[in-house]
Amino acid sequence: MQDHDDFEFEDSPGIPAPLPKGEYVVWQGSPELWEIAKNAFHLRKIAIYFALIIGIQLISTVLGQTNAAGASLPLTLLLSVVGLAILGLLAYLTSRVTIYTVTNKRILIRFGIALQMTINLPFSQISAADMRVGKNGIGDIPLTLKDTKRVNYIVLWPHVRPWNFSKPQPMLRSIANVEEVARIIGEVAAAEAAVATRIVAQSESKSTPRRVSGAPADAVLMKQEST
Repeated sequence: MQDHDDFEFEDSPGIPAPLPKGEYVVWQGSPELWEIAKNAFHLRKIAIYFALIIGIQLISTVLGQTNAAGASLPLTLLLSVVGLAILGLLAYLTSRVTIYTVTNKRILIRFGIALQMTINLPFSQISAADMRVGKNGIGDIPLTLKDTKRVNYIVLWPHVRPWNFSKPQPMLRSIANVEEVARIIGEVAAAEAAVATRIVAQSESKSTPRRVSGAPADAVLMKQEST
């Protein structure tokens, strides 16, 4: 995990304010640089595209089919290097400033290059979570929310499930040991749901003398997707 000395304004890295009494951090992590560069900023695909363009221009120049290809080759090389460098820098900064925090009560996503923001996702507002695992154990955990009105796809990108514009799903993206992180989230969510159920049962038992057998509160359902 990277050094977070640049964010001394925070009470704790990734946490904008002191946690309430009884709340504590269970896990923290950040996106893996190469994975987010490859999957979110499509650095590899764009590099392949530029390589094909340059290759076509080289072949055309060697075969003498057109002088325009040879003349434009230096410009194409320059644009390719500049474009890839910009994407690489954006991926680096995204990886550096982003912190995913899981507490025993909620999930926090601190993000933003120019302006740091933090989205607060209590487990009571999370109805489900998926898990996508890559070959190297790095993957994503998209979160399905009960209410998505306060989640803006554009603002939250790239920490959001791709193409879900109507119902944005915040996502812990490109994290190492994703299966372990998913297990932690599942256990914490289940514990939080059990506590909520006991509180509801106790409050109901005070108003009626008979035994209460309430339905369990919503918990995070982890399901794995193949990649």
